[in-house]
Amino acid sequence: MTMPTASASAEEHALADATASEATLRRFLQGLPGVDAVGLEGRAAALGTRSIKTTAKAYAIDLAISMIDLTTLEGADTPGKVRALGAKAVNPDPTDRTAPRTAAVCVYPDMVATAKEAVAGTDVKVASVATAFPAGRASLDVKLGDVREAVAAGADEIDMVIDRGAFLAGKYMKVYEEIRAVKEASGSARLKVIFETGELSTYDNIRRASWIGMLAGADFIKTSTGKVGVNATPANTLLMLEAVRDFRAATGVQVGVKPAGGIRTSKDAVKFLVIVNETVGEDWLDNHWFRFGASSLLSDLLMQRQKLATGRYSGPDYVTVD
Repeated sequence: MTMPTASASAEEHALADATASEATLRRFLQGLPGVDAVGLEGRAAALGTRSIKTTAKAYAIDLAISMIDLTTLEGADTPGKVRALGAKAVNPDPTDRTAPRTAAVCVYPDMVATAKEAVAGTDVKVASVATAFPAGRASLDVKLGDVREAVAAGADEIDMVIDRGAFLAGKYMKVYEEIRAVKEASGSARLKVIFETGELSTYDNIRRASWIGMLAGADFIKTSTGKVGVNATPANTLLMLEAVRDFRAATGVQVGVKPAGGIRTSKDAVKFLVIVNETVGEDWLDNHWFRFGASSLLSDLLMQRQKLATGRYSGPDYVTVD
């Protein structure tokens, strides 16, 4: 069944009244069920112990590769580095053309045009971080300029950061309105809304941020920037998956999820895919609805893929190590 996406405006879905004012939004968010932290972490840990057999593991590895937003977000990024990243996204394993392409490359706005050239003629998307990434400490005008620059350069997707200071101060409508403004500035580009879960302190806050993002029109909700100490975890990703499941049940609108930061091994990736399958099901087991924000994960997936195919690991030069 094809579900409506988050491109539908907030006014069109069943929860539009929740965002009518600061008071109604606060009332809605405070009315969300509290998170049982022990239960959440226990369920996430239990799902992470599921055994994956060889055939299923091979499928999961290829699926995980196809879900990666291959990322470079460093001050020392150069056009050459971004071109190399694009080439790797398009052809992850030069010795095996059956390896799937990654979903996207993710770069700063000034590198979008270079990334677009590098992946031209393929289905690999170009994502750009924006809104004064990673801290988000800038005026709305500056943030929207950031977004418009990336879109004008050809970005297919925008990864924005929320104003965590406003959120933690209880200024929920400010956060909501900023996401709405960024959504409008993004035009046809899909919008991923980053919460920086490691700075939100509590699971209740992560749940509330998830609902603000979805009510404001996020196409994806994303855990982290990868720039703080605590990034994606099985528990916070499980919580966000439960939120998108409940949002679709309430509104008919499907929203994607992107855990980012700290997911480095095939074993980690498979655990996350099991959580997706057991929480929201096959509708999200596609790179249109689930992504990994990662820079080093791809190398390990390729090594594990080759091990399954040949029974052995190649030498250290088989894949590039980021």
